[in-house]
Amino acid sequence: MWSVLGALAVLILPLVALWRLVGWPVDRWNYLGGRLFRLIAVAMVGLSPRWRFEVRGTPPANARNPYVVVANHESFADIVLLSLLPWEMKWLSKVSIMKIPVFGWIMWFVRDVAVHRGRATSARAAMAECAIRLRGRVSVMIFPEGTRSKTSEMLPFKDGAFRLAIEAGVPVLPIALFGTREAIAKHDWRVRRSHAVAEILAPIPTTGMTLEDVGALKATVREVIRERRDALREELRRAS
Repeated sequence: MWSVLGALAVLILPLVALWRLVGWPVDRWNYLGGRLFRLIAVAMVGLSPRWRFEVRGTPPANARNPYVVVANHESFADIVLLSLLPWEMKWLSKVSIMKIPVFGWIMWFVRDVAVHRGRATSARAAMAECAIRLRGRVSVMIFPEGTRSKTSEMLPFKDGAFRLAIEAGVPVLPIALFGTREAIAKHDWRVRRSHAVAEILAPIPTTGMTLEDVGALKATVREVIRERRDALREELRRAS
């Protein structure tokens, strides 16, 4: 699995870099390069006999109408599963991931957003970069828990994604994940057998909201994701 990821990243890096340079006048946010990069996940899942990953729900009718996309965070494999979604997003990622040779370099080329975890100034700068991408009609992908939970319970959501959505005046698109924890456990890079699902839920508009509504919006989105995540857990456990 990791050999496939490394080999495809090496092959795609020059293509993404070239399009970043020559495509700048017509594709400022390297939307095409980003889609090419995320397709690595399709190859990884297709070639893995241990993973059965599926996407459910209705994708946005127009992928260039931007959303702040949020999901619960179980595993590094969440990135693979969410990359199967049929539209491009720019990911908010901790800077250590974007320093990984080749893989991280591609993330820089496709205009993903780096953040230093625990640094308030870095978080503010990253949110400003996310807002610029939203104005460029590109969705952004944020894990509002901030890190992977060590247990099966979801961590509290942070405010950033919801403040961003309200300030930008764009909807929040919740996605519920379950099953990736078994695919790749936290602090363990071994690939295990897993059936995992990402379910696209109904978008939640922010029209008319102010920053005083951040807490309520955050609570609503978290509950919607938690409820559907728990339903997926029961469904997959009964099927196993």
